[in-house]
Amino acid sequence: MRFAISIPQYVGDDGFDAAAFRSHLRRAEELGFESAWTQEQVLGSARTLSPLEAMTYAAACTERLRLGCAVFVSPLHNPVHLAKGISTLDCLSLGRVEVGFGTGGRARPFAAFGVDPSALVARFNEGVALMKACWMEPEITFDGRFWQLDGASMEPKPVQKPHPPIWIGGNHPDALRRAVRLGDGFFGAGSQPTDQFAEQVGVVRDELERQGRDPAGFQIGKRVYIHVDDDFERAGEQIEAALAHHYGRGGWSGVAVAGPPAACADGLREVADAGAQLILLNPLRDDAGQLERLAAEVMPHVS
Repeated sequence: MRFAISIPQYVGDDGFDAAAFRSHLRRAEELGFESAWTQEQVLGSARTLSPLEAMTYAAACTERLRLGCAVFVSPLHNPVHLAKGISTLDCLSLGRVEVGFGTGGRARPFAAFGVDPSALVARFNEGVALMKACWMEPEITFDGRFWQLDGASMEPKPVQKPHPPIWIGGNHPDALRRAVRLGDGFFGAGSQPTDQFAEQVGVVRDELERQGRDPAGFQIGKRVYIHVDDDFERAGEQIEAALAHHYGRGGWSGVAVAGPPAACADGLREVADAGAQLILLNPLRDDAGQLERLAAEVMPHVS
């Protein structure tokens, strides 16, 4: 079992706490976490930092920790700009970047980004193909529906060859099959309960077999919102309030793992049994305290 930790992205009323951010990531590295991850929330009142810039700052604070985003809502981006930013970060971090992409679903405010939601999946597929071309091809000629390049180049290429690992997120069975077709891994959302994640893993495994892909070369991960507290009731209240703030509405307690260390370990074992090879632990408050408790009291009891 491999463990990742979320990168703190909230900015408090007093502004960005650079010292706490650096300390958190350096401590995560010391404690042996494999990677640290952001997520993308462009619009909303939760005061979250942009993922690519937060990852870049994190790269300067660390030496070994891999850095990822689960996920970029890539149809909202120009893929040429996004490819350049990710390639730059892979160079700056000396090859420590992981990237996740998702369509974001049709409930997004696409009009704010000038995107036609009726072509969402086509835009997603073409964008991923164009980013791969930018990362891999010395001369880029691309004749797509949405983007066209003729003899262009993008340098420097990413350090990782042929490109940084690509994780695909999504809930619909078509998105899960798309993950196998386009990506190197599937990342389950934190907003999905474990039983639903288990069903998704079944679809992914069936598609791996159908496409003749070696499961050993395809990774499966899941974000888990978590809060360790010796008082069960208080733990539930804390994580529910934090999720309501994050998503702008309530009703999320069923997707989180919360409670005393033993109960949290049990919840994470269920996620592992459902098929997760990488578990992204995502506390939503008291980042420093939760980091220590997770490493000392929870993770050693999950295998």
